[in-house]
Amino acid sequence: MTFEKIQSEKLAQAIIRQIELLILRGILRSGERLPSERDLSEMMGVSRPSLREAIADLQDRGLLVSKMGSGIYVADVLGSAFSPALVRLFSSHSEAVFDYIAFRRDIEGLAAERAARLGSDTDLQVIDAVFAKMEAAHARRDPAQEAALDAEFHLAIIEASHNVLMLQMMRSMFQMLREGVFYNRQVMFRQYTTRGHLLDQHRAINSAIQARDRDGARQALHDHMDYVEAALVAQQKTERNEAIARQRLEHEKQRG
Repeated sequence: MTFEKIQSEKLAQAIIRQIELLILRGILRSGERLPSERDLSEMMGVSRPSLREAIADLQDRGLLVSKMGSGIYVADVLGSAFSPALVRLFSSHSEAVFDYIAFRRDIEGLAAERAARLGSDTDLQVIDAVFAKMEAAHARRDPAQEAALDAEFHLAIIEASHNVLMLQMMRSMFQMLREGVFYNRQVMFRQYTTRGHLLDQHRAINSAIQARDRDGARQALHDHMDYVEAALVAQQKTERNEAIARQRLEHEKQRG
């Protein structure tokens, strides 16, 4: 017969599966420190030997890393999404910027629609809370904080879409954006009119999602990314014009 006796799952496997799901769903994030062994065993209601066995397995598979004298951390699983060579290519060719924006427009438009349709009330509260922080940072005229919250807002929408593949992929993409691979967000945010327009666009996205307006959420997201693209084109043109003007000035100085 092909049937086998059913065996109860080892406790360590149950621990592994729970931690794996927390990482997969983006609840445990890259670089996040796990609670101490004692605290974690109490939280999960398991023995410390079973927990150690599970942690060792997750470390062997590259999901967790141990830092001497510091503890156990979630590994940088996003760092392997793109090779260093490919990241360097992205950063050195301007066409990658606009491909990135087009990609975000399509993927995040879908995420906004899914968030309005599938997000729980708590998901929507998280998005709204992040937007409130964006308004506060805007009032303080803090470009660095605004840029950080901009990423947090978009990722909160993606989390609310409840698609783990989309979430992990976009987290990797946003990490490269934070590192300035695609463009410098703070340069855009330094412009007063641009800052105000961007805040209004995020308000429109948030309002549509809170109203569970699926089509409106997708359109508001598309409008936002179209604006970002246009602003970057204008920024690049300004930078080119400034470079030419400096060449002219230097030439005039040399002519005496």
